[in-house]
Parts: sequence; structure tokens; C-alpha cells
Amino acid sequence: MPQLSEVIAALDALWPPEWAEQWDAVGTVCGDPEADVRRVLFAVDPVQEIAEEAIGLGAQLIVSHHPLYLRGTTTVAAGHFKGRVVHTLIKNDIALHVAHTNADKADPGVSDALAGALGLRVVRPLLPESPDPATPEGRRGLGRVCELDHPVTLAEFAARAAKLLPATAQGIRLAGDPDAMVRTVVVSGGSGDSLFGAVRASGADAFLTADLRHHPVSEATQHSPLGLVDAAHWATEWPWCELAAAQLDEISDRRGWDLRVHVSRTVTDPWSSRFSSPGAPN
Repeated sequence: MPQLSEVIAALDALWPPEWAEQWDAVGTVCGDPEADVRRVLFAVDPVQEIAEEAIGLGAQLIVSHHPLYLRGTTTVAAGHFKGRVVHTLIKNDIALHVAHTNADKADPGVSDALAGALGLRVVRPLLPESPDPATPEGRRGLGRVCELDHPVTLAEFAARAAKLLPATAQGIRLAGDPDAMVRTVVVSGGSGDSLFGAVRASGADAFLTADLRHHPVSEATQHSPLGLVDAAHWATEWPWCELAAAQLDEISDRRGWDLRVHVSRTVTDPWSSRFSSPGAPN
């Protein structure tokens, strides 16, 4: 049975903290380095529902993609919902570790998991850490340029995403000519509208990401025929939990740790319902 410090060292080898963006908050939020770890729960969001799920599983560690305190804090008082998460975890001897943009850039990382969920073949990172694809730095970075097995229309690709990604209230939104043929796709888990320039430069036919806003999308559709597929933020990042859990499972087997690794299927996407105006397109 490994100690927390041993498991964290293994996770940091998969997703080194120094790969994270400067604004990010990754690493261990709480936990005793000398505590034993038997069960681990992977989740996108470190919210109270996930803490309660970890208690029910008897887990000693939660690995979340999103940080609990991205912008810092001066208090962990339980009167605040984030402080309540911290109190819940500490009272139940559960550690919390975050892998965010360091996991986005990893090879394999968040966008590789998203591409795999959609049945796409990864060609290269959209924004590689190095121009040399033969190096580890050249194989990691933000986003992934991908190819389909055979061309499909933009509408068919969006329908594929709706079928294969976890269901959310938002579903899948589409911008562009639904009959345009799609051969190459860029995917980026999470918020991706800052990548429009790089996506256009890649020559891709479509871009699947999340959190696309009105003005950037409006400008993008006027700028080029690039098709845009907007999924829920949670849905584009949840596949990474399964990938990451499999990676830790492999490490556990290799080291004889006998960890029990779980993936939360609790939908923590904050949007819970959707209503369309009468006569509005689906």
C-alpha cells in the first residue's frame, strides 16, 4: 500500500507541475504525505458532490482536473462552499490533487482523451512545446490536430460528438455550413476560443472545443469557413479522467500497489436544464 507522497510523485511524473500555465493552480491542495492510499477517485470538478462520492467509496485521494482555488484565497472557513469541501476532505482523511493545464499539455493528455472518445486519429499538437516532433516537447502542447477515418459533413461530425461525448443539458452547438465536408479536426478540451488563430493556421476543417462565446464565434465565422462545434466544458474534459485512471492503474500494477482506481460519473457540469423558444431550431 503506497503512501500519498508516493502516489503524488507518480502523478507529478505524468503531469509535471512545471508544465502548467503561470496563472494556473496545480498540485496537492490537502493531504498528509505519510497517509496510506488504497482508493483514488478521478473527477473533473472538486465540488462537494465529488467529496461525498469519495467518502462513499472509501477513497483516500481525489485527483481533479479543475483547481479548487484557481485565484487563491485567504480563508478555508467552512461557511464558504469551497472551504466546506476542504473541511469535508480533511475530516475524512481524503487528499486532493489537481492536474490542470499540465494535464492539458501532456502526451497523452486531455485533448488526446477527447480525440480518442470521438474516434479521431491524433496527428500532432496544435501548439507544440517544441517545433521538433521527434522530441517529447514536440509531442506535447495545447490542442490536437486530428484526422477522421473518412470525410463526413460538419453536421454528421457534430452528431457523432453528441453521441459519443457524455450527455449534458447544453448538448452540442454548431456554427458553419452543416453540409461542408470535414477531413481534419482540431480538438481542445475546455475553453478554446483563444486558439482560433492557431486552428485556422492549421488548415483544419472543424474545431471542437467548449465555452465558445458570441463575439469570437461571430468573428470566426466571418473570417473563414472553419466549422465550429461547441460542447459542454465538462463533457470535453471528462474523457481525460478515464485516461488518467488507466495510467495510474498501470503504475499501480507495475509497482505492486494494488490501488483501487475509480472514475466519477457524477455530472458536475453546472448547466442542469435547457429550454428552447417555440419554433427555435434544435
